[in-house]
Amino acid sequence: MPAQPRFDGGFERVVRAVVVVDVVESVRLIHEDETNAVQRWRVYAAEATDRIAPAYGGRVVKSLGDGLMMEFPAAPSAVLAAFELQRLSLATSEGLEDHRKMRVRVGVHVSPLISDARDVYGHGVNLTARLASLAGPDEIVVSADVRDQLVADLDAEIEDLGECYLKHLEDPVRAFRIGAPGERPALETAASRGDLKATVAVMPFSNRGSGAQSEHDVIGQALVDDVIAALSRSPEINVVSRLSTTAFRGRKMDLDTIALHLHADYVVSGSLAISGGRLRLNAELAEVRSSQVIWSKTLKGAVAGVIAGEDDLADRLVSEISMAMSAHEVQRATGKALPTLESRTLLLAGITLMHRISPTASQQSRLLLQTLIDRAPRLAAPYAWLAKWHVLRVTQGWSDDVMADGKQALDNTRRALDRDSTLSLAMVVEGQVNTYILKNLDVAEERYEAALRENPNDSLGWLLKGTLHAFRDEGQEAVRHTRQAMKLSPLDPLKYYFDSLGATASLASGQYPRAVNLAQASLRLNRTHASTLRVLITALWQLGREEEARKWARELLKIDPTFKVSTYLERSPAAPFKLARTVASAMQSAGIPR
Repeated sequence: MPAQPRFDGGFERVVRAVVVVDVVESVRLIHEDETNAVQRWRVYAAEATDRIAPAYGGRVVKSLGDGLMMEFPAAPSAVLAAFELQRLSLATSEGLEDHRKMRVRVGVHVSPLISDARDVYGHGVNLTARLASLAGPDEIVVSADVRDQLVADLDAEIEDLGECYLKHLEDPVRAFRIGAPGERPALETAASRGDLKATVAVMPFSNRGSGAQSEHDVIGQALVDDVIAALSRSPEINVVSRLSTTAFRGRKMDLDTIALHLHADYVVSGSLAISGGRLRLNAELAEVRSSQVIWSKTLKGAVAGVIAGEDDLADRLVSEISMAMSAHEVQRATGKALPTLESRTLLLAGITLMHRISPTASQQSRLLLQTLIDRAPRLAAPYAWLAKWHVLRVTQGWSDDVMADGKQALDNTRRALDRDSTLSLAMVVEGQVNTYILKNLDVAEERYEAALRENPNDSLGWLLKGTLHAFRDEGQEAVRHTRQAMKLSPLDPLKYYFDSLGATASLASGQYPRAVNLAQASLRLNRTHASTLRVLITALWQLGREEEARKWARELLKIDPTFKVSTYLERSPAAPFKLARTVASAMQSAGIPR
C-alpha cells in the first residue's frame, strides 16, 4: 500500500491581492507561429517575474504557457503592477500586425487566502480567474473589494460593469473595468480666476516615530481634522474636504500632482513624531504657483490634549498658516475632538464604511456609529453622521421604509444640534430630508443656508443647495453652487454623486453637453444610479441624439423594469417645475412607459 502524502502544516492564512494574467487567443497564436509566440511569452513572463512583481512587493506563484498568477500584499500595489503588465504587453507587440500581437486580459481581487512557499489557494484565486475572463483584450477587471481601495481619477479610471454572473458561481459579482489614470488638464489657481479666496489642502501628516503605526496615524488624522475644522471657520479661505485629502495617505506624490488633483493654491504637510505623552509636528506650507515652501516650523503638544480637543496645537498651526498666507485673521475654534483614541477610531471607520457602495459596509458603519453613541451620548458628531447614514440608505435605494428612515434622520439631527448648535453637517442632513423625502423645499433651503453660514466650506451643503436650485429651474445658481462643491471636494468618496448632481444642475441651466459629460463620468463610477441615467437621457434628447437616449432608456429599464414616467413625477422634488416636465417628456419620448 503506497504511503499517504503527509500534510506538514507549512502554510499561513493571509489576506492578499491576486492578479491573474491570461493571453488572449493563445492557441491561435501558437498554431500560426509557435516559435515566435513562445519566445515572446518567455520574454514577457521573465520580465513580469524578475522586474514587475518584485517592484511592487509581489511574487509570481504560477506560470503557465499562456498565463501568470501573482500575489501582492495589497490591492493598490497589485493594481499598479497590473498597469505595468498591461504596458509590457503593448510594448512586446509594438510594430506587429494586429493578428500577431500578444494581448493579455487581467483580473485583480483581494481576499483571505491560504499561502505557502510555493503557491496560494482558496476561493479568491478562482474568483480572480473568473474576473479575468470578463476582461477584453488589453483590459483589466477588478472586484468591488479592490475598487473600494482605489480613488477614482487618482489611482485609476474606473468603469462600473454592474453585477456580473461568473461561471460556477451562484451569486453575481460586482465588477469594475479600470485603466491607468489619464492626463488631467491644467487647472487655474484661485488667483488666476480672480477669486480672492485661496484654496488650502491639509494633507495627512506622516508618522516618523517608533511605536504603534495605526495608533500614531489616528492621532495624526485627529490633528488634521482639528486643523481643517479651524481653517473652515474662515469665510475668507476655501478648504479642501478631509475626505479628498485622505486619498493621499501613504502616497509619495510631488506638489504639482497634489495641487492638480485638489485644485489647491497652498498645501499644508508635515511629519509627526510621538514620544511618551508628547508629540512634535514638523509642518510646512508650500505655495503651488512657485513650488516653494513659504513657511515651516516645529510645533509641540500633548497627546492626551490633542485627543481630547484641549491642546491648542491645531489653533497655533492655523494662526501661523494664516499669517504666512497674508490672509484675513482666522477665527480660532476649539476642535471638538472625541475624548478617546478608541472613539475617534470608531468614528473614522464608520465614516469610511458609510461611503462605500455596499450594503454590507453600510450595515457595519451603522454598528460602529451606534456603538460610539452608546459609549459617548453627549457628543454631537456621531448623531449627525448616523442621520446621514439614514439619508444615504434612502438615496442608495436600500431603505425598506423611506418615511421611517427620514424620521430617524431628523431625530438624530435634532439630537446632534441639541449638543452642538453650530454643527453644519446636521443642518445639511435636515435639508436633505426636507428635499428628497418631505419635499418641503423652502425649509430645505433655509437649512442649507444655515449650514453654509456656519461652515462656508461644507461641500455637501453647496452640492445639495445647488441641486435644490436646479429642481426650481434656477439653473445659473444651480451650476454655481455645484461647481463650488466639486472644487471643495474634488476626490470625494461619493464622486459619482457629485458628478451626477452637477449634471442635474447643467441640465437645469440648459448646458446639455456639460450635463452629458458629467453624467457619463458619474456612470463610469456607478452605472446603477437611476437619477444619473434620467439626466443623461434628457440631455441627449435635447441635443437631438435620440438613438443614444433610447439606448440609455433601455439600460434604465434593465436596472428597474417597473420604472415609469409617472413614478418619477410622483417621487421627484422637481415635479411642480419645468425641469421635471422636461425630464418626463424626454424619457417618454425615449421609450420609458408613461
